[in-house]
Amino acid sequence: MSLWTRIAEAMGLSTAPDALQAGAFVEAAGATIDADDVYYRPLAGQHPQRDLSPIAQARMQELVWYLWDSNGLANRLIELPLAYLLAEGVRLACDDKEAQGWLDTFWKDGVNRMDRKLKEYVRCLKLFGELCLPVFVNEVSGRVRLGYIDPVTIDGIVKDPENPALEIGVIVRPKLGGKRRLYKIILAGPDEELLGVGARRLREGMQDGQCFYWRRNALPNSGRGRSDLLPSIDHCDAYNELLFGEVDRAKALRQVIWDVTLKGATKDEVVARSREIASPKPLSIRVHNDSEEWDTITPDMKAGDASETARLIRGHVLGARTIPEHWMGQGDVNRASGESMAEPTFKVLTDEQNEIQGILVDLGQFVLRSRIEAIGLAPADWEEDPTYQVRAEMPDLASRDVARFAQALGSVAAACVTMLDQGLLTEETVMRMIALVAAQMGLDIDPADELAKAREQAAKRKGEDSFSSDPDPDFDAGDDIEEEEAKKPPQAA
Repeated sequence: MSLWTRIAEAMGLSTAPDALQAGAFVEAAGATIDADDVYYRPLAGQHPQRDLSPIAQARMQELVWYLWDSNGLANRLIELPLAYLLAEGVRLACDDKEAQGWLDTFWKDGVNRMDRKLKEYVRCLKLFGELCLPVFVNEVSGRVRLGYIDPVTIDGIVKDPENPALEIGVIVRPKLGGKRRLYKIILAGPDEELLGVGARRLREGMQDGQCFYWRRNALPNSGRGRSDLLPSIDHCDAYNELLFGEVDRAKALRQVIWDVTLKGATKDEVVARSREIASPKPLSIRVHNDSEEWDTITPDMKAGDASETARLIRGHVLGARTIPEHWMGQGDVNRASGESMAEPTFKVLTDEQNEIQGILVDLGQFVLRSRIEAIGLAPADWEEDPTYQVRAEMPDLASRDVARFAQALGSVAAACVTMLDQGLLTEETVMRMIALVAAQMGLDIDPADELAKAREQAAKRKGEDSFSSDPDPDFDAGDDIEEEEAKKPPQAA
């Protein structure tokens, strides 16, 4: 019995019997690689502080789903940034028309439906910290369709034995009566160029398909991703409990009882009177003599206003996600302070948008590669061809104050012209300054290219003006007319 078999039995793990019985050990670069190494993890864990335990990972997935579904504050932590990132729509684009058609077909495919499902995929990435999409490629046409693997069913991520920062496979928990599935993670190039002997040997045993796998909130040598809500789980729950407690306290404060005092009454008289009276109805009239007093008693819980406590917890939760308080309808801010407070948030959202763009570019390049490998309608060096480079066109995160930037552009242009006339700046520097301001309005200008085009157009206009101008400044049209009249024969009187 091999060592791995004994460890697996001691830990109660399933094994790969065929590989274990065969004792298939392969020596590669001084490291022993077993065919079923991917199914096991070290007893103590290589980096226990880098990863959650499997139980803690599963617990996190349950809690974040519950909070997103039932806790308004936690839901907004996911959905509010998501709206900024994707609300206006996303598109994959490239300059080659045929390749653009392939991208559009992939995007609008009846199974993929990326116009709708992209938001769900990004939500899952933020909520669970990882996204796994198996791909299915038509061998004849190269058409690509996507599936989805729930992170709850992922048992582990396989790393390159020689590079812990590179994920090479995904282990998926078996279905009832089935077996574990191993998916190859799609890499940015051939295995022979990116992986060592050990990693390639492990990948040979992954025969259940290929997939994309992305994670967030993780370190390079971490195995699994973590939820955006993980640091705020307890505080979101505490905020919910505080609000429910305040509701219960408000209900208790509205409870009122009538206290009736009978002066000089005996016990029998008190009992008899209690059987006669009832709580007065609203707007009713109550008549009694001076021996009977009525008074109301309300609870006095000696509890202060909990709004400051609620704001403290809410501010801590929002601050952890870099979301201003006024974005949640709280606080008292004006427009100027609101815009300045939003700058850190937009920096964070820009970083997330760049992450999503990278994911979409990976998908787009794989779509082109699959099509080209199947039908071959592209140059051999298409991956180096700029016209085949995929772009993810994302919406602007915030509406720009065009009037303000236009005013700034006018001031900058006027100052540049003055400094250019005085020889204080070069034309190249002037174009860079103008391009910098234009970029704030959403217009990307290549200063060098734009300057070359401007000079070309100026030369062209100068040539046209020279061609249309008078070549002989002494020419008089009147003299020409007199000469023509003199040549005509005299008319009869």
